Amino acid sequence: MYSRRDFSRLAAAAAVPLVASTPPNSVIADVQIGAQTNSFSDRDLDGAIRAMLEIGIGECELWQGHVEPRAASGKDAELSRWRDETPASYFHGIARRFRTEGIRLYSYDFQFRETFADHEIERGLEIGRELGAHCMVTSSATVSLAKRMAPFIEKHKMPVGMHGRTNVMDPNEFAGPESFERALGYSRSIGVNLDLGHFTAAGYDAVSFIRKHHDRILSIHLKDRKRGQGGSMPFGEGDTPIRECLQLLKRNRWKIPAHIEHDRGGDRVAEFRKSFEYCRRALA
Repeated sequence: MYSRRDFSRLAAAAAVPLVASTPPNSVIADVQIGAQTNSFSDRDLDGAIRAMLEIGIGECELWQGHVEPRAASGKDAELSRWRDETPASYFHGIARRFRTEGIRLYSYDFQFRETFADHEIERGLEIGRELGAHCMVTSSATVSLAKRMAPFIEKHKMPVGMHGRTNVMDPNEFAGPESFERALGYSRSIGVNLDLGHFTAAGYDAVSFIRKHHDRILSIHLKDRKRGQGGSMPFGEGDTPIRECLQLLKRNRWKIPAHIEHDRGGDRVAEFRKSFEYCRRALA
């Protein structure tokens, strides 16, 4: 746990620019390409920001692991206490860091859980607001949890995108179109964080889903996977229609940000850069 002195020091450090340069712009053919910062989970928040600046990424989805103490990962009670005790100034300092560097903090990736008490759901939404995020995404929520979260989401005016996985056997898990559509009916502030790789691996058509639900998709995760629950691949080597989806956004001028999520090994910056260049070519 951090002391109040630690929080003051961290908040002050967040105001110091890492790189004195022109703010990065990663809009390509009117499509916003960004980063899920867990692509740089091998480094701390400063390191992730440096990587985005080096590559030229101007928008991100901020990973929870870059905000909360990683030593407490998996210790739900400890993390809940940390969130309750952490002053808003700490999260404001992180928001200020992104503004200073010219990177838009579009969304906050926070793991809402079935075991959360109501005040824990509300605290998570409050943190998203304190970070200055436009919206939040969550990959841990179920359809039933989304229904329970709906009134809190509306109360705090913080849209939340439900992120899918590949468990097609459990109707309470987000995987196929039906599971997302059920959640969309609970609140206009519930949206979709569509992971193209997972959606494809689970056997569904991402292009058709985007056409049908583009007005409820808060963001897209760019990832390439093989069909039939296949693993992650370099962009262009799997079965995910990344190019087709990006072209769909371009043609229709749908303002849905697409965030690259690199979840494989190797040199994170080099691999991310390759994925970014793939997007650039796909939108040419």
